[in-house]
Order: sequence, then C-alpha cells, then structure tokens
Amino acid sequence: MINEASSATLSHRLQILSTEHWSLLASRSLAWSESFNRATMFLATLSGGVVALALVAQASSFGRMFSWFALIILPIVLFIGVTTFLRLAATNYHDALCVMGMNRIRHAYLEIAPDMAPYFVMSPHDDQRGVAITMGLPPAMPFYQHMLAGTPTLIVVINSILAGVIGTIAVSLVLPDRTAVAALIGLIAFLLSAVAHQRTASKSIETAIGGLQPGFPSGDPA
Repeated sequence: MINEASSATLSHRLQILSTEHWSLLASRSLAWSESFNRATMFLATLSGGVVALALVAQASSFGRMFSWFALIILPIVLFIGVTTFLRLAATNYHDALCVMGMNRIRHAYLEIAPDMAPYFVMSPHDDQRGVAITMGLPPAMPFYQHMLAGTPTLIVVINSILAGVIGTIAVSLVLPDRTAVAALIGLIAFLLSAVAHQRTASKSIETAIGGLQPGFPSGDPA
C-alpha cells in the first residue's frame, strides 16, 4: 500500500514506479533472450553431433569405431542439454519474479488512479493466478498441457533420448551379442533420465511457488 504520508510527490512516485517497471521489463527480455540462445545452442550442438556421427558411421559401417566415437560425442551433447535444462528452470523463475514485480507496480498505479482499472488487460495481483494472467497463459488450458508445450519439456525429451542411446551403445560394446539387453538398458536409462528431470522440475516449481509471497492476492480489490 502506498503511504500517503510520504514526503514524495505524486510525480516522484510515478517516476520511481515507471523506472522499476522498465527495469523489470528489460530484465525479463534479457532472460527470454538467454533462454532462446541456450536452447538454440543445444540444438545446434545436437545437430552437429548427429552429422558427425553420420559421417563416422559411413566410414566405419557402424562398427566399434562408430560406437566409441558416439560415446565421446553424445555425453558432451547430453551435458550441454542438462545444463540448458537447469538454466531454463532458473530463467523461468526469474521471469515469474519479474512478472510478480510488474503486477505489484500495476497495483500501485491503480491505487493512484483506480478509475483506470477498465483499461488494464494484465493483472494487478501478484499471486499465482495473477502471474499466470500476465504471462498470457490461456485459462482454459490445463497446466499439464502448458508444461508439455514448453521448451524445458522438449529439452527433457531430447536429454532422455540421449541418455537411452548412450546406455544402449555402452552395453552393446560390452555385450555385442545381447541386443535385447542393450535395448532394455537403453530404455531404463531413458526412464531414469526422464524421472530425474521431472523431479528436478517439480522441486524447482514447488520452491518457486513457496518463495513467492503475494502481497496483493486476487481476492484483494485493486
């Protein structure tokens, strides 16, 4: 709540709020830019690794040389994928924090000029529902669909496939005649990777929601 007894004039308050608002917008833009760059870098590395493996496969006819080369290239790509996933999780929290701050500033604008409320499209509330409205999440879309369409889910699927391929190739080198065993180990590696990513994401979301303490929840009139 804006303190009416403050010595700051209305113009000073608006200037402070506007400066903070633009600062949050710039910070959010940088976070989005980094997310896209990291995802693009990972996919470019993956594409380069696949091309390199294809060239080696032609030269070695998918022999042991190909398998050893794959065990050198694919773990590097997987490492980049895992770090990209972790960075995207941190960036998403940063984005939600910026949106929460902008909603609070919007609430302050409406405290100063409550008659302007009909002209605001985004939410002036800083709870989970208000943040979702400002982030443009369709209200009719279930949460799992939003998560499924997100970039982190794409990274999780690719990382899990990489883990499964690495496990399959590693077992096939040790047990060249046990194709079924190698495929089973690959499937287990895929599932373990997917579960590990999912638990990390769930813990990150729970921590983020627990750390965001709303000061102006949706039940509070602006």
